[in-house]
Amino acid sequence: MRRSSGRRAFTRRAALAGLLASAGAARAQGVGGEGFAGLGSAADDYAPVVPGHRLVFPRDHAPHPAFRIEWWYVTAALRDASGALCGAQWTLFRNALSPDGGGEGWDSAQLWMGHAAATSATAHVAAERFARGGVGQAGVKPDPFEAWIDDWRLARPDDAPGPGLERLRMTARDQGFAFDLALDAQGPLIMHGDDGFSRKAERGQASYYYSQPFYAAEGRLRIEGVERAVSGHAWLDREWSSQPLDPDQTGWDWFSLTLEDGARVMLYRIRHREGRDSFTGTWIAPDGAARTLGRDEADLAPTGWETVAGRETPVRWRLSIPSEGFEAETRPLNAQAWNALTVAYWEGPVRVEGPRSGVGYLEMTGY
Repeated sequence: MRRSSGRRAFTRRAALAGLLASAGAARAQGVGGEGFAGLGSAADDYAPVVPGHRLVFPRDHAPHPAFRIEWWYVTAALRDASGALCGAQWTLFRNALSPDGGGEGWDSAQLWMGHAAATSATAHVAAERFARGGVGQAGVKPDPFEAWIDDWRLARPDDAPGPGLERLRMTARDQGFAFDLALDAQGPLIMHGDDGFSRKAERGQASYYYSQPFYAAEGRLRIEGVERAVSGHAWLDREWSSQPLDPDQTGWDWFSLTLEDGARVMLYRIRHREGRDSFTGTWIAPDGAARTLGRDEADLAPTGWETVAGRETPVRWRLSIPSEGFEAETRPLNAQAWNALTVAYWEGPVRVEGPRSGVGYLEMTGY
């Protein structure tokens, strides 16, 4: 729901935000032994994530209401006509308020939250929307694919054949930014972990996780009152779970990178209060051949910190995957890319600097 539009809309938005908080998904910091945003809290009676489950498309592009948390997540690293880097984020979250996942209209157990943001070297603007399932204000349809909350949309164009995610149009606008991007997949969907089963902790926490990291993106982006033609790369992440974190995991650091030689890489570190951090990653060759990276195959470590929203945040990183000959430093386009929303986190474009350079996105939660 939009952040303005009268007393009734404000009341509903406040109620939805309260429900989100009561569900444990609105905490910006890991507290009470439940990890970032409460995602380490007990998930009894919600559907479990189990190994050996085969993902089927387009069915699994759709919502999975028996699971507690789910998202459709796109980040786009773009350049304007002058070559200046900029970025756009479009995210739709679904959160189940009860394990049965049922109810109709405003009694639906499904809560939707949208995040959108745009970033330049000198500005970062983010906005959010809320909706209750069952009233048509937000949702996802798999065939043809369409995801929406209010007037923010990620949808297959009418002239695109087939039910898949090969071509999408991504739109969002709010005070301070707007974007309208055409996404055209140049490679296959990628299954992370064990054919889409992505383990997040040794105690069994896991998610179903796949991506479309091969989008060529083109369109228009407005930020700081200036609209510009842009083009570049986009990456779609799809993930759902009932308990993706262990109770002592405080948050994560996630990279999605597109290298100039055509390779892609996902690196995902989950921080523990004590002991060794958890790790998962996927190396994706230019032709789409993908392999899961073992815990000892990659290293990611912060090399520079900035004060962001009053907290010390690692914004420069060193990444290493020796088996792929990959050594790089990442630097943020805008170190202050903080999404100061109900669920607050850092999200923004990064430059990859090294023998195999590129661009991408970094997300950090729980700081």
